[in-house]
Amino acid sequence: MERLILDCDPGHDDAIAILMAGLDEKLELLGITTVAGNSYLENTTMNALKVVEMAGLDVDVYAGCARPLLRDQIVAPEIHGSTGLEGAKLPTPKRQAEEKHAVDFIAEMVKAYPGEINLVATGPLTNVALFIIRYPDLVEKLKRIVMMAGGIAFGNVTPVAEFNVYADPEAANVVLRSSVEKVMAPLDVTHQAIMAAEEIERLRKTGSHILQTLADLLDFFRSTYLDLFDIDGAVLHDPCAVMYLIDPTIFECEDLYVEVELDGNLTYGQTVADIWKTMKMKPNVRVLKRIDRKAFFDRLFEDLEKLAVRK
Repeated sequence: MERLILDCDPGHDDAIAILMAGLDEKLELLGITTVAGNSYLENTTMNALKVVEMAGLDVDVYAGCARPLLRDQIVAPEIHGSTGLEGAKLPTPKRQAEEKHAVDFIAEMVKAYPGEINLVATGPLTNVALFIIRYPDLVEKLKRIVMMAGGIAFGNVTPVAEFNVYADPEAANVVLRSSVEKVMAPLDVTHQAIMAAEEIERLRKTGSHILQTLADLLDFFRSTYLDLFDIDGAVLHDPCAVMYLIDPTIFECEDLYVEVELDGNLTYGQTVADIWKTMKMKPNVRVLKRIDRKAFFDRLFEDLEKLAVRK
């Protein structure tokens, strides 16, 4: 069983990642930490609490960084709506976020379980970078960092930059330069995990109120991708990072040297991967390149359909 902390900015695809992390039998979710990204911190934290409440998960939520390390803040209402999780009415959560800061919670868990914690990041990497900066003695005690971040061939907020990295490139730079084992799920692989309309309808037809609510959320997410990118489906970026922990054999990977561009006018926030080894640098991250789509969705539905028996 893999122990993990999920650092996220819910977000529709983050919501699916939370459910997978909390439901899959191969994972032990120790806590959820939130960061500003798809929406402002107060929204992403509330959204995490709502998803936990909806699914009946017994997991605490810790709020983290409200702004990027250096750059001006950006959010994504055009994708996720004004609250970050539009499309359905989720229950008012009974629990509140814990008082402890997300970064301090991560440190506490790494101390308690040295060499066992997978830090899975599905939002901007601000919390992760701050943990590395604030607790340098604990970085080597992480098992690995798995992040939905970057794009090798293309971006989604600029032609070359992916949202999570573009929202805090300086934080991504800190993470990529760290010595801990790292796995990156870029847009190149996440765009192979698109939930089609008929698959969303499969959730709705279960008759489960929870899964119908989830279908409504995914329909909203699908509609924004259709409007903005002409992609007819819900792109499940963040679940790819969680799925790597569940079954890494679902992915084809390559170890590459990757840097973040911090200076270019057109390329700020780009994850530059040395595919042809021209820089003669030692690889610093395992990059997910291809996905077994059938195996991915088989496991995803196996997890999500556990919700059908919950009230």
